[in-house]
Amino acid sequence: MTLNILHRPPAVGDTERPVPRWATRLAYALPLLLLPSCLWRLPFALHFDMGQLQEAGMPGYWVSVPYVLGLSVLSEVIAILTIGLVRGWGEVAPAWIPVIGGRRVRPMAAVAPAVLGGLILTLLFTAVPIGGGRNLTLYGIADSVEYTNTAWQTLATVCVTPIAAWGPITIALAIAYYRRRVLAVAA
Repeated sequence: MTLNILHRPPAVGDTERPVPRWATRLAYALPLLLLPSCLWRLPFALHFDMGQLQEAGMPGYWVSVPYVLGLSVLSEVIAILTIGLVRGWGEVAPAWIPVIGGRRVRPMAAVAPAVLGGLILTLLFTAVPIGGGRNLTLYGIADSVEYTNTAWQTLATVCVTPIAAWGPITIALAIAYYRRRVLAVAA
């Protein structure tokens, strides 16, 4: 007698070996996790300060609009590419890609950029509060942004904080990919 109360094993799907359920869910959740910060950025393109008290002026529209839109789109595209670590197109390149289409992706060709990118994202988006409205960042000590009221500050915190998980999630997915593609073969 077997009890299947807790869960069913994940289906193999289009991958060579089954993907852990947590990895699939995390990979598909990542673009949604980053969406609030991408949407938070958009009003800045049109010089709406979102309650921030800023001393420096904003750049011209010809700079701010393409920069902010490009940054938001690029963030989402990279997050969507992370899904390749749990799907078949991360193991065999899609046929429509010139030169490499239809060929197997070497595991380290996916793992190395994912881990390196995850480390860079972790360093970029990690700030350690040191008191007095200051944070220790990769760039040194930075002053915290001040807001006109706590409602704007709360909204900013809710929208921007999840982006700090982007790097560690990418690293975790890369490790799961490596374990599934390399270590499972060796066993």
